[in-house]
Amino acid sequence: MRQRQRGRRREALLQALLLAIVVFGLLWLGGLLTFAAELPRQVADPDRTTDGIVVLTGGAARLGTGLDLLAAGKAKRMFISGVHPGTSKGVLRQLVEPAARDEIDCCVDLGFAAANTFGNAIETADWVTANGYKSLRVVTANYHMPRSLIELHRRLPNVELVPNPVSPEQFKLADWWAWPGTAYLLAEEFDKYLAALIALRLEQLTGGRLNAWLDWAENAA
Repeated sequence: MRQRQRGRRREALLQALLLAIVVFGLLWLGGLLTFAAELPRQVADPDRTTDGIVVLTGGAARLGTGLDLLAAGKAKRMFISGVHPGTSKGVLRQLVEPAARDEIDCCVDLGFAAANTFGNAIETADWVTANGYKSLRVVTANYHMPRSLIELHRRLPNVELVPNPVSPEQFKLADWWAWPGTAYLLAEEFDKYLAALIALRLEQLTGGRLNAWLDWAENAA
């Protein structure tokens, strides 16, 4: 009798577990579809002038876009976050059109400390604060923009952030499910976005204490 009861309890537990997995999977899939559908396809406010521009490294198109914005007078200065150690302005000059080289010399600052989006937000916030800026145009890939804005908002809650998404050629946002590489990247980015969103909510609930712990964890890693 007891064996039967245990077997039934085990079966009920297994069914509940399977149901929870299915529900979680459906919720995750629905979230991914919503995330993909809401990714920015174009720049919403291309004419807006901001105090500064930040380019989060990860693609040549981002640097070119940032320099074009700087040359068009859309900001006073530009910060490139996550630059590979050893890369200098001289190296960057060789990667851009001759007309953009003067912009690099006069109005571009480089950040070498960041190794990820979390680090991008920290060193960008330091740069924005040091310059006393109140508005910032953010240049990064469209799929990376939602998470970048969350991390930057956590560090710069009183600074206006203007998204300037770049659409990489290799990222096939239209019919993304038909492209395995794009689908994998999108799913991975969605998971990271969820983690950043949870961190933001915890930060709000703990009244700012989470940032200190995350700083410690990042420095200890």
